[in-house]
Order: sequence, then structure tokens, then C-alpha cells
Amino acid sequence: MPTRASLGIDNYSLRGRAWTAERLLSYASDLGLHWLFLSNLNVFSDRSDHALGEFGRQAADQGIRLHVGTLSVCPSSILFDPARGTALEQMRETIRVAKAVGSPIARCVLGRVDDRFSDGGIEAKIQDLLDVIRTARSSAEDAGVRIAVENHSGDLSSLELRRLIEAAGPDLVGAVYDSGNAFWAMEDPFEAMENLAPYIVSTGIRDGVVWRTELGATLQWTAVGEGVLNWTRFRERFEELCPGVPMMIETISGRPNPLPYRPEVFPAAFRRLLDSKPPLTPGPHADADYQQQELERSLSFLRAASPL
Repeated sequence: MPTRASLGIDNYSLRGRAWTAERLLSYASDLGLHWLFLSNLNVFSDRSDHALGEFGRQAADQGIRLHVGTLSVCPSSILFDPARGTALEQMRETIRVAKAVGSPIARCVLGRVDDRFSDGGIEAKIQDLLDVIRTARSSAEDAGVRIAVENHSGDLSSLELRRLIEAAGPDLVGAVYDSGNAFWAMEDPFEAMENLAPYIVSTGIRDGVVWRTELGATLQWTAVGEGVLNWTRFRERFEELCPGVPMMIETISGRPNPLPYRPEVFPAAFRRLLDSKPPLTPGPHADADYQQQELERSLSFLRAASPL
């Protein structure tokens, strides 16, 4: 089973708290964890090299290792936010922050499932992201930081992400494997893990349930141990394939995702879903107390399970 030292949390699990990096570090320490994934840069109130270096030293003093990241650095993605700078600027800033706090990775994403239905389809978006990563390569090399791309919000299948990594250069680009997002891409989380295993450097771990609907199915993420995954088998295989990689718990409460896969309804149904989607900056979807409880239930489940 994963040891205590291989368990961590992603700050997105606690998005309703809106905690700073310092508060998140304190919380991770209180939980006895040794990993903390700060998956967006907004948690840092001061991004000067001095302040980031001090934060990294505080984490190290508490025995906590850090991973950091940002969202989309694909300039043509629906998720990309140009207000934060160009895609290359955002990628380089994430690399800089990663180096300053001592994170070996700088996580980024392509976008979300909507990009698969935009002009040029997902292949055009993959090429745009690949161009940014290739241009940022020297910055990552100089910093000694590995760029890590996540299978995110149904944007990339595991095989598409694997091809992107191999095209970019797996010596410097890895994968953040998200078990919940594998569901969203209509993949078996086990199969997605197998496909990405050679390149997995970090994770976003949660469970889920799926039920039939007239359009196909609906996905609802859950705390670990409260969905359909076989966690004894999952942990055993994860430890075999990804030794030394932390299991970062990233629970996402109260967000059912339609999966309108039936061929006779898919195009029209998906268009209706896109047209009715909320803005790209949604609210917390579940209250902060519930988010924290779901995260802590996940940790308790993994810690209480019998050794393999």
C-alpha cells in the first residue's frame, strides 16, 4: 500500500477555503502529510524569488515536498486566460515558481473537453500546446524543472497525452495522471494509468460513480473509496508502475458531468450541453466544509486500508 510519505493533497480539493500557500502548508503538516500540490499560482500572495524561496525552505523544514502548477498554456484553448500573459509567459512563470520553491515539476494543462469540438479539433490544440512546450524547453532545462501535462477535464485521452509527451521529449516532459479525469475522457482509469505509466510524475486521485442516462451516462466524482474503483487493485498496480510517485488526493465535490456518448444523439446533445454550460469561472460547487470532509475521508480510507 502507499506509505504515509507517498500521500499528498492538491489544493483544488479545498478551493472553497481560498487558503493561501502558507495556510495550505500548515494544513498538510497538521494532517501528517509529506506532499502538497499547489496546482495554481494564485495561492502565492508574494511571488518574488525571495518569498518563494523562504516558502520552499519552510516546507522542507516540515518534511513536506512540493509540486506546483498552472492551468492552460494552450493559447487556442477555451480555458486559456490571456489576462495572465501569453501562453509562453505563463509556462515560464510556472517554471520559475517551481524552481524557487523546490518543486521538480511545473504542471500545466491543455484545456477542457469543449476543445475537442472547436475549430481544428483537438489535434490543432495539441500542436499549439506542443509549440509552447518546445519553446519553453530551454527555460525548463536551465531551471532543472520537468514540465508535466495533465489529462484534464476530458481534453486529452491517455494515448493522446502520451503522444504529446513523446513528441515534446520525455526527458523533460512528463504526465500528471488524474484518475477522475480519465472517467471524463470515457476511459478506464486503470487503462489510462497503464498508458501513461512510463511518464507519470504526479497525480490527482479521486473516485467516481457513473450511471446511465438517455444521452449515455453521467459521471459524479466521489471521495476515495466511495465510488466504483477497486482500490486494493488500484494501489497495488500504481505502486508497481509508478514507484516513488505520490498519490495526491484531489477530490471535486458536487459536479456531475454528462457523458453523452450514444452515437445517435452525441453531436446534438453535446452542442446543447456546451450552450448551457456556466461561465468558465464557476463557484465552489459544494460548500467548503463538505470539500474538506471529502478530502479527509479519502485520506482516512487510504490510511486505514489493510496492507497489500
